This record gives sequence, C-alpha cells and structure tokens, in this order.
Amino acid sequence: MKLLSFIRADGSKSYGIYKNDGIVDLGLRLGDKYKDIKALLAADALSLINQYTDAKIDYLPDAFKFLPIIESPGKILCVGMNYLAKRQEFSETNNAPTLFVRFPESQTGHDCRVLKPQISDEFDYEGELAVIIGKTGKHIKRADALQHVAGYSCYMDGSVRDWQHSWFTAGKNWQETGAFGPWMVTTDEITNPHELDIRTYLNGQMVQNDNTGNMVHSIPELIEYISTFATLSAGDVIITGSPGGVGKKRTPPLFLKEGDIIEVEIQKIGKLCNQIASEQVFN
Repeated sequence: MKLLSFIRADGSKSYGIYKNDGIVDLGLRLGDKYKDIKALLAADALSLINQYTDAKIDYLPDAFKFLPIIESPGKILCVGMNYLAKRQEFSETNNAPTLFVRFPESQTGHDCRVLKPQISDEFDYEGELAVIIGKTGKHIKRADALQHVAGYSCYMDGSVRDWQHSWFTAGKNWQETGAFGPWMVTTDEITNPHELDIRTYLNGQMVQNDNTGNMVHSIPELIEYISTFATLSAGDVIITGSPGGVGKKRTPPLFLKEGDIIEVEIQKIGKLCNQIASEQVFN
C-alpha cells in the first residue's frame, strides 16, 4: 500500500492512500482520531486503513500538492558513507556507522521545489532509501528490527558541500533541501529492503546507480545501533545513505543549479522528482 501526506485544494493538510487514478483521503475518514500518518503510527493503528483500500477516489492526481511523508518527524537520522563506492570516493575508513541529523523544517515533498542556498554553488544530490519507523523501541535487537519498520520511501538528501566540515549537520539543514516522497510503501509490499535498485537522475541522465543490498551497514544493524543510545519512536525516519556518483567527487564537479530536475528512483517504491530553485534572501 502507498500512503502519502498532501495539501488539499483548499489549503488544508491531510493524508491518504495513493492509487494510480488518484487518492483516497484518509483524513476525511480518520482525521478526528489521527491527524496525520505519524499519529496513526504512534497509535499502532495502521491496520485501520485496510478497510479503505477499495474506497472511492476523492481527488484526481492533479488536485493536490505533495507533502513530505512524515512532515514533522521527532527525529531524522541520516547515515553517511554507507555504500562501498561512496566510501571509496571519500576515502572513508571508519567502520562505525556515520550519523548526523536533519531537521524537519529542512524537508519538502515530491514535485515541489528544492532550494539551492544562495550562499553556495556546491549544492549536491544524494539519492537514498528512507526507513519510516512504525513501532517505538529502545535496545532493539537486530533480529527484531524490521518489525519496527512501517514502510519505505525515497529521499533526496541535498548536501551543501562547502558547509560540510568535520560535522555534516551544517550542510544538511538549509530550508527545503531534503525531498521526501512521493509516498511510503508499507512493509507488506517490501519484505526485503536489501534487494532494491536505487538510481538518481539529473536532467534525465543517470548519475547514481546501485542496489540497497550493497549497504555497508544493513537496516537491522542501523536500527540496533541507533536504538542503543536513542529511543526510536513511531514516525521517526532513518535515511540510509547514498551510493557513489555524487557531484562533489566528479571531474569536473557536478553541482545542482536553478532549473535542474533531480529524480530518485527506487525499485518497488517509485520515483521522487523535484526541480531546483534558487533561494531568495531578503535583507
């Protein structure tokens, strides 16, 4: 099942089931109890949506605007250097998971603009698999980790390279630099998240190409590691790392500019598409 968060034509926010011919608005049916997907997950009420899978379409595909799947996660935990090719590009030798954080307000949705910061000309693309936590837990064992996952999505984890120094966070939290979507595919449709082709396209040209089976640290390993020091709550998001091929390490470097189209496509999930716009700063 594909779940999305969106803005209705009247400007109000909701969430629903995505189908090829439109969406079923779950906010109209469940919104009095669960205001968004995060609340639905926190209440362990995801199974309630099964009764609406055959419901009549409420909106056609062009009658709403996409939001990030989870608009305000309690935590967005990002994993760096998690594919062999990426590690080789950056001469990474640390064997422990590389972690940093992204703030919820830095996100945007599918088919929305992604902002290149005005102060930088080193805005880079990074296509990644996002893991949405569905069941709260701490000290989660690796063998049980996938039971805590609600679903998977695409993420374009835009990086402001000249603001990434010894600490990645400064280069990851500019407004509207992280695209999340288009939807979350529930785990019943993806039983093994480590067999998915993941590709990134810039203006139609493939610039990243790998498979999630090539992650250095698997999703269960990451969940076990993170939950050792932090409680993973329903609605939290783990972004699992980007393959090699980023613009920073190309010759010459290939950075995003205004008007570019960036797409992240993951097998069994779909394609996240965004256009790059320039940040407008007013003094």
